[in-house]
Amino acid sequence: MEPVDPYRVLQVAPHAEQEVIQAAYRALALKYHPDRDRTTYALRRMLQVNAAYTLLRDEAARSSWDRSQRTDRQPGGAVSVAPPPRSEAAGTRVSFGRYAGWTLRDLARQDPEYLRWLSRHSSGISYRTEIYQILGRMGATAA
Repeated sequence: MEPVDPYRVLQVAPHAEQEVIQAAYRALALKYHPDRDRTTYALRRMLQVNAAYTLLRDEAARSSWDRSQRTDRQPGGAVSVAPPPRSEAAGTRVSFGRYAGWTLRDLARQDPEYLRWLSRHSSGISYRTEIYQILGRMGATAA
């Protein structure tokens, strides 16, 4: 079985600063905390989130993980999402991260959970109003 990528679990980029990692951990811990969600899924996710944060908050362990991933990967084997859909849809395009080039509307259809996370994250401040509008039209809540 392949080890779980702590960056994917915490939904952060491998080059993320400690403050970003900590903010992502806190948001996910709040979401999946047993006092808020008692489902088996939430318990499993909380265990993954805790394990990922434990690894990434320790600089030595994080460096070791990063080195092991560099040596395990084949050239050109970077982890990424599909390229943005070929749409002429008007709208704001995300300019960073795994969804760089995607419009917020396309992103809402593909990965609404990421869009909710982006609305709470400091890197999504400039997109927040539009994200709330899109999620509102979809009948979803941003928080």
